[in-house]
Amino acid sequence: MDKTVSTLTEAIAEIPDNAQIMIGGFGGSGAPIELIHALIDRFRATGSPKNITVINNNAGNGLIGIAAMIKAGMVGKMICSFPRSSNAEAFNERYLSGEITLELVPQGTLAERIRAAGAGIPAFYTPSSYGTELAEGKPTEQFDGKMYVRERWLKADYALIKGQKGDTVGNLTYRLAGRNFNPLMAMAANKTIAQVSELGAAGSIDPEQVITPGLFVDAVIEVVNPQQEEVLVRTGVVH
Repeated sequence: MDKTVSTLTEAIAEIPDNAQIMIGGFGGSGAPIELIHALIDRFRATGSPKNITVINNNAGNGLIGIAAMIKAGMVGKMICSFPRSSNAEAFNERYLSGEITLELVPQGTLAERIRAAGAGIPAFYTPSSYGTELAEGKPTEQFDGKMYVRERWLKADYALIKGQKGDTVGNLTYRLAGRNFNPLMAMAANKTIAQVSELGAAGSIDPEQVITPGLFVDAVIEVVNPQQEEVLVRTGVVH
């Protein structure tokens, strides 16, 4: 089945208000900037989607990408592990004014919650956060003399991810550190939308090189020479 879409606008067209969206990337590495900006452009034109919950490693930088989503007023909640990056003014302003809420999750726990959702594991135990405010209200249990906190899986309605190579049936590869959260998020969302730098015919990727099977991808679009978050922030670009 051909899963390609021809425009970024088409790729994100059905995302509704109040959606829970996973967005790949570790900082700018592996971040689907073009898909994010297409979603922002749709919001500015139509007022939708709004009140989004964004799941990402951080809360954005500068005034592009996730930070631009927050600045535009699209985001009602962030679920992340590192909200206070070096240039997180957009999140800081909205959070301090009470316009956005935050669920802070230790980085390893965030990755495992996402992975658990993709693997069909509803809960697991981790020692991270035990004895801190982040563990308040969560069940705990002792194993081999050590205390653990029970964490729930983390699912999403949509995942926006970035790959290096893709084919028409949705198989994906990633470039170096750009892999990060992307494969996990592809498995944990009801619908996964991927942008790739190179798009080929079905069978053009060696099966041994496939990281995300097309089973987990619902739409794929080719974005040649994608923009890099750090470069945009450094040069003062505003979206």
